[in-house]
Amino acid sequence: MAEVTDARVVNTTCPYCGVGCGVKAEIAPDGNVSVRGDGEHPANFGRLCSKGSALNETIDLEGRLLHPHIGARRASWNDALDLVASTFSRTIAEHGPESVAFYVSGQLLTEDYYVANKLMKGFIGSANIDTNSRLCMASSVAGHRRAFGADIVPGTYEDLELADLIVLVGSNLAWCHPVLYQRIAAAKEKRPEMRVVLVDPRRTMTADLADFHLPIRADGDGALFAGLLGWLADHEAVDRDYVAAHTTGFGAALAAARLVCLDEIAEQTGLQADELTSFYALFAGASKVVTVYSQGVNQSSTGTDKVNAIINCHLATGRIGRPGMGPFSVTGQPNAMGGREVGGLANMLAAHMEIDNPDHRDRVQRFWRSPSIADRPGLRAVDLFRAVADGRIKALWIMATNPVDSLPDAASVEAALRTCPFVVVSDVLAQTDTIRHAHVRLPAAAWGEKDGTVTNSERRISRQRAFLPLPGEARPDWRIICDVAQRMGFANAFSYASPAEIFSEHAALSAFENDGARAFDIGALAGIDLAHFDGLGPFQWPRPDGDAPAETRFFGDGQFFTPDRKARFIAISAIADTRTSRDFPLILNTGRVRDHWHTMTRTGKSARLSQHLAEPFVEIHPEDAARYGIVDADIVRVSTMGDAILVRALLSTRQARGSVFVPIHWTDQFAARARVDILVPGLTDPHSGQPASKHVPVRVARFEAALYGFAVVNEHPPMIEADYWALAKCRAGWRVEFAFAKADRDWPLFAAGLFGRAVGADFLAYNDATAGQQRFACFDGQRLAGALFLAPQPVAVSRDWAVEQLSAEFASQRARVAVIAGRPGRGLAERGATVCSCFGVGANQIAVAAKAGCVTVEAIGQALQAGTNCGSCRAEIKGIINAYRLQAAE
Repeated sequence: MAEVTDARVVNTTCPYCGVGCGVKAEIAPDGNVSVRGDGEHPANFGRLCSKGSALNETIDLEGRLLHPHIGARRASWNDALDLVASTFSRTIAEHGPESVAFYVSGQLLTEDYYVANKLMKGFIGSANIDTNSRLCMASSVAGHRRAFGADIVPGTYEDLELADLIVLVGSNLAWCHPVLYQRIAAAKEKRPEMRVVLVDPRRTMTADLADFHLPIRADGDGALFAGLLGWLADHEAVDRDYVAAHTTGFGAALAAARLVCLDEIAEQTGLQADELTSFYALFAGASKVVTVYSQGVNQSSTGTDKVNAIINCHLATGRIGRPGMGPFSVTGQPNAMGGREVGGLANMLAAHMEIDNPDHRDRVQRFWRSPSIADRPGLRAVDLFRAVADGRIKALWIMATNPVDSLPDAASVEAALRTCPFVVVSDVLAQTDTIRHAHVRLPAAAWGEKDGTVTNSERRISRQRAFLPLPGEARPDWRIICDVAQRMGFANAFSYASPAEIFSEHAALSAFENDGARAFDIGALAGIDLAHFDGLGPFQWPRPDGDAPAETRFFGDGQFFTPDRKARFIAISAIADTRTSRDFPLILNTGRVRDHWHTMTRTGKSARLSQHLAEPFVEIHPEDAARYGIVDADIVRVSTMGDAILVRALLSTRQARGSVFVPIHWTDQFAARARVDILVPGLTDPHSGQPASKHVPVRVARFEAALYGFAVVNEHPPMIEADYWALAKCRAGWRVEFAFAKADRDWPLFAAGLFGRAVGADFLAYNDATAGQQRFACFDGQRLAGALFLAPQPVAVSRDWAVEQLSAEFASQRARVAVIAGRPGRGLAERGATVCSCFGVGANQIAVAAKAGCVTVEAIGQALQAGTNCGSCRAEIKGIINAYRLQAAE
């Protein structure tokens, strides 16, 4: 047989956020994989963010769950599946269908989601299936359904490039949806007259694009847009003809909005009256307006009302469904929209049908030919785990998600899992904070091994294609679910041979007895065969028949999906909630960072993605920090009444006074005490059930550390005993930060445990008793096994330099001693903290280039490549340039 020399290229879709970027995975003859953006995919046209660009760095098998386990014992698939099926069947027989539940994920493909929903709602007969998408977009769903009569994002990404004004509300687009940010930035460069307004408590990196930043108070968005509605009416900016012809409820909504005057809105939003009127005038004067909103709106106890307050303003001006205008919800997960299509939420049925509607229930049951159908909404995520805690749920199956870290009141979620009689977890990793509580662990396929479809934020369905073999005994989620369903006695309904068959059925259900009253219809794909499915290109729904147009919008004709085909204004009471107190005076806001994703089960594998921000932190305004005796790089205790976390202090004027920000990503796998969702209470929006993760009263205090530490090791540390520690992947090993409440310890023994070596001849040690510093290095032949640096203050060793030593060779004693010195040799420059993850460019390199005359972001890009790929770092590069200019001018 001739040797294969050509690389294979597979078109697939990114598994991160809801932008849904097309990815080309290139598999070399030696098996190495590289990725690049798909230049023909209409979501990204070749762009990828830092996370997408590093996808090939996350597909290794380190830490993978490769075999089924029952308890601690490796088991066969037959034994594991038999146990899951028999336990669920027995629990249902003894306690009824409401005693079992599924908790699924926006990381699932649509085909996985479909069969899980079908099994629970149509064959078990309960609606106790909810998804982690409840945490990111449930308020948008509820708001859409109240206003439009259906869950529909009206517009397309193209509208972001056509708008005259883009209002970004509660969205750090630059870091959370970078490709959309770059599309807007490119459009603004071509049309400088385009205006961008950022509404966010923090001056995030997205503010670099904005003409106008409104540093709104937490949960002030409802008041802001209620005030806008009143202002539009008072200044003759309402499209009265449109309102009369295509909407109902305007009078009641306007009356509610006018209950609060401008001064009261200023008080509730924390904004100045002139800031409000400037924004209102800008909104009124722009003919094409898109309002993009995300978690700052959705993750609120009033999230649904916020969504409707935004929609009200677009309905009042008729700016909806036409090019360059409309409200636009951008979702956080790759298939949150696909989950909505198949009824993945506990209060929905498949194909956008309603569980409360008896005609819809009858239609779905007849289509599925199922023995039963859930006749009422199931438990939503937060309530579902409360039911686990109080014993109502006795058997729980968790798929592709990590609720011990991601749900609010996370400590109670973990306690509930400990007491649940039967917990099944399907996942790709052998160790997560959730899977450690599973009675049965099932190895699932990961990105690159999975085959199916996902739907992005603009309703575009794209294929995720497999280009890697299934490792070990891993199986696709749809296959695992169907295997269990067959063992529960439902073999005929779950006998699919491929995801193409599931997608075909899903498409057929969308068209089943659909006379146009339901928006979601992809009936043109019903009966699709495997070959057509394999070649399916990205398309937007609806696609009821024939070929789909390139771009589709809803509501441009003024027709909605309510019984009278008119949109509904919703009366919003603009009353902001004050939750702080003397004991808990600060507002905690949670969210994402640029280069990490969710609970780092994927991005934590990439050394490149861990360079930018390598440990959990609390962002705090310098004035607040000074008030509490906190300085930069201190370890800080952030606490509520019952729980506390330890994180690094990051002082920044981007953070508003009176509030702090902590990222969501760090888990017990990567840090000692940084699971921020243990601080977030189980407070939810009454309409959507979405948790309020952006408005938590807390207090902060400096952790009194007697000793700080930093280490690099070439192997994952077997165990870390420290009051504070944070672990991050780096090239050729791991880096670890420490803080200790007490300094009296056998530090050589601690270092030996960290390095996984016994103290011996290959150890070097340095002790400066006067300065309180100790340093240790251990060598394995000519390679560094590990180095540990300890000091009474945060260790001043260059992290990037120390990490590089893991890849170096140390043939001489002199070179080894240099490691103990903790700094590069004379004449060697330090790269500095990583700014551009795509090309590994550090802050010092950018500063040097700026001093050499590169005083624009574009010039830095030409000199260093920094900022020329995903562009997420461009605001930081600009900040370094501006700092140099300021310094040079002094």
